[in-house]
Amino acid sequence: MGRLFGTDGVRGVANHDLTCELAMKLGRAAAAVLINKSNRHPRVIIGKDTRLSSDMLENAMAAGLCSVGASVVLLGVVPTPAVAYLVEKYKADAGVMISASHNSYEYNGIKIFSGDGYKLPDDLEERIESLILGEAALPPLPADSDLGTVSYAPNALRDYIDHVKSTVHFSLTGLEIALDCANGSSAMTAETLFTELGAKVHMLHDEPNGTNINDNCGSTHMESLVEYVKTHKVDAGIAFDGDADRCLAVDENGEVIDGDFIMAICGLDMKSRGKLNKDCIVGTIMTNLGFVKCCEANGIHFEATKVGDRYVLEEMLLENYSFGGEQSGHVIFRDFATTGDGQLTAAQLLSILKQREAKLSSLKTVMERYPQTMVNIKVSPEGKLAFHTDPKVKKAIQQATATLNGEGRVIVRPSGTEPLLRVMVEGRDLTLIEKLANDISEVIKEELV
Repeated sequence: MGRLFGTDGVRGVANHDLTCELAMKLGRAAAAVLINKSNRHPRVIIGKDTRLSSDMLENAMAAGLCSVGASVVLLGVVPTPAVAYLVEKYKADAGVMISASHNSYEYNGIKIFSGDGYKLPDDLEERIESLILGEAALPPLPADSDLGTVSYAPNALRDYIDHVKSTVHFSLTGLEIALDCANGSSAMTAETLFTELGAKVHMLHDEPNGTNINDNCGSTHMESLVEYVKTHKVDAGIAFDGDADRCLAVDENGEVIDGDFIMAICGLDMKSRGKLNKDCIVGTIMTNLGFVKCCEANGIHFEATKVGDRYVLEEMLLENYSFGGEQSGHVIFRDFATTGDGQLTAAQLLSILKQREAKLSSLKTVMERYPQTMVNIKVSPEGKLAFHTDPKVKKAIQQATATLNGEGRVIVRPSGTEPLLRVMVEGRDLTLIEKLANDISEVIKEELV
């Protein structure tokens, strides 16, 4: 067995990679580590998304926690950011979310938050892994009187909805919006939240059945929402992913508004109100160059990290920045949340729309999106590392960069999960960047495949 924790917790195919046995071990090990840290029986909240295996894994995780003496509070189906918020509100020692986010229903995952709502520190994850993998001994099981118990949190959804509402100071009355819930966690909260904020709401993909989460819907499949917005002539559309920690938008013309546009609109608004700490926005190396140019034109510093909302948040915490996110729609408002929150992001975006009495198509003109093209090349494990040093590959990248002459960029990076090199070229001229990406790809194929 390899290392368990990836950048977003433990994830795999349910009942194959991620079994009940593993979930129970994870619960037992997590409880043992938390007891050792605080020298008392911990209290742990558990939330889940709508996929078929979530009930099974929730029960296995709860059993493991209780077997070592932890008390468990079950939240039911909630968004991931609800767990991050409620773990602190409910004064729990840790929070667990059972979800595989944007993946299809056969996958699932287990993500653990510490008591402050942030990701569990690396050292605690490593200690949990060591116990599960047999590198350290699990503690003996306690006597009956020291076993943990399971209780329920009937107000979890209400508490989370009230929290998101508290971050918005403009009524959405008069706005007509369509919400695509991806047949996931936001199906439990989105209609109530945005109706109470004043909007007229049209609901799409809000009938989860265990197997339809993210199935041709949500933020990774925008087609049906785009068509709905155009057909029904609503003011905007919002699409969440399965666990609602991200969102993308659609303007009134049916054009997709990705995370970079959302960050540009919200970031400029925050700066105008003095809410953008250090006048800085954190993104990643894949953030569109048009966003970077937008920041430069408006006196905003842009800080780029590796790809992944985990790295964005790490940089925000390190330098005390208040705002950041990714093109995928993971957007973090640190004044209100400890993780990406799709519904909170949508509420902020729509409140700006209402406050400015503008169309979303007009708001997005603050940024020009540069065309991007991506080519994936299958390479050997050695090839994934060698592109840094291969002279012909380096020369091809340098030549392409010179051709763009400051009006574009080239990024070559290995995939974190597959035997691939990804070549991304960005610039104003789509024909040119496609040619440059193919030129670099051909050199990589000759040298590294």
